Amino acid sequence: MPASQPEYVIAPPPQAALPIAGSAAVFPVRRVYCIGRNYAAHAIEMGHDPDREPPFFFQKTPDSLDTSGRFPYPVMSNDVHHEAELLVALGKGGRNIAQEDALDHVWGYALALDMTRRDLQGIAKKAGRPWEIGKSFEHAAPVAPLTPASALGHPEAGELTLMVNGEPRQQGDLNQMIWKIPEMIAHLSQYYTLAAGDVILTGTPSGVGPVVPGDRLELTYEGLTPLVVQVT
Repeated sequence: MPASQPEYVIAPPPQAALPIAGSAAVFPVRRVYCIGRNYAAHAIEMGHDPDREPPFFFQKTPDSLDTSGRFPYPVMSNDVHHEAELLVALGKGGRNIAQEDALDHVWGYALALDMTRRDLQGIAKKAGRPWEIGKSFEHAAPVAPLTPASALGHPEAGELTLMVNGEPRQQGDLNQMIWKIPEMIAHLSQYYTLAAGDVILTGTPSGVGPVVPGDRLELTYEGLTPLVVQVT
């Protein structure tokens, strides 16, 4: 006999999911990992040493992923910044994944923005507190549709460009990442049991800056669906 379904005392929240380019199917999201200061120029602009120290990660909640094309300016902040990133979606997981096997775990890629309440993040940093209040909030991660790795391959280089109101704001090459995608996956898998549905935001190049309502952001990388976001 099939197992009985649990009786929830409240309606369960909807499953966070990302669209897939050219498909009616969606990709269910389990966890969202974000690597910090993964481009040397960005580390320098944030006042840090870009030396290749062990990577560090923080998390956003899956329901902060937003595919609507709108970014409502968040509450309790007067200094919200854009951070242009490549998102990696895992199709399978594991523990202690070897670097040489890591890309076999990738299902696809997408463009994303790590929106940050920079003023609140700054207060948290000074107090030695976690960053979540600055990084993880409603609509904090606008995302474009995923492209399967089977169609794109595994990008190792290529220009990531963010335009704000038609003017270039962030430009960087994926080959400038301090920690490459296989290294990120392998490192995370030493501390967590990764699983299908996990996604990783791979860091941002230099040029991060504030947004205001009315701004139009367009993030591009050849081979991926552009991410266009209107700040409201």
